[in-house]
Amino acid sequence: MEFNNKVSEVLKSPLTASGLQSLQVNVGYICNMSCKHCHVAAGPNRSEIMKKDTVDQILDVLKKHDIRTLDVTGGAPEMNPYFPYLVTEARKAGCHVIVRSNLTIFFEKGFEQIPEFYREHDIEISASLPYYLASSVDRVRGNGTFEKSIKAIQLLNGTGYGDGSGIRKLNLVYNPSGAFLAPDQKRLEEEYRRELKARHGISFDHLFVFSNMPIGRFRNHLEKTRTLSSYLEKLEQAFNPATLDGLMCRHLINVGWDGALYDCDFNQVLALHMHESCPQHIRDFDFVRLLKREMHVGDHCYGCAAGQGST
Repeated sequence: MEFNNKVSEVLKSPLTASGLQSLQVNVGYICNMSCKHCHVAAGPNRSEIMKKDTVDQILDVLKKHDIRTLDVTGGAPEMNPYFPYLVTEARKAGCHVIVRSNLTIFFEKGFEQIPEFYREHDIEISASLPYYLASSVDRVRGNGTFEKSIKAIQLLNGTGYGDGSGIRKLNLVYNPSGAFLAPDQKRLEEEYRRELKARHGISFDHLFVFSNMPIGRFRNHLEKTRTLSSYLEKLEQAFNPATLDGLMCRHLINVGWDGALYDCDFNQVLALHMHESCPQHIRDFDFVRLLKREMHVGDHCYGCAAGQGST
């Protein structure tokens, strides 16, 4: 059954926004890595990158409206030359800032100061670590990635990140390495915490567990291995109505690298723009209209509503 029909069956209405707490901003697809599960297919050869005028329009929205969280993603968001400016000005405006980092960027030439920059501004970090064993991580993200990630976490721990105080939060993100659903988040978090502490002496605040979306490079992998149909069926069969209230898209607006508006980062990749009744670009931002909007959904949305969901 198509996702929108499934939602209507459960809610007796289309999926609509239920708040506007965060502005999720994708500052570009350029990245120092080319991970196999990356839904935006980011990499060193991508050229899409947010320009300063768009950054200024985002800051203007944050200053004018009661949106208390800025969630910055990419690619490797740190590779956008206006990234420090965006983060610094958003903090001045009173926003809590979350950055989705791949951690390995800390060891690239010219980015060695990033951990100190994060500490200085009390930035919350959500970092990809697909598993706590090197073989699994390197298979998905490239040889040597796990070792760099561990060193980066140790570095962050040394500056007060992940100590449980809540001042400098360090969250890790798990994604399955294949065409299967993510396991129970609470159980896996306990496993990560125990194993990473014992093996590497590191700590973190939370583990977020997400199923891979059937788009981008992961979809290409599914098509090559002829497992796309079975994976889509698996997601649909795991649909959980209880996840609908907490779906991330219902509480945020996503801004693409070019300033276009979307319901989520996944819709951005698929070029599923806002419905016609909504503003289409950050320069035309209208808080009230966006707060009342109907979500633009597709069958890829099963990825966020399967099992424990992506909330």
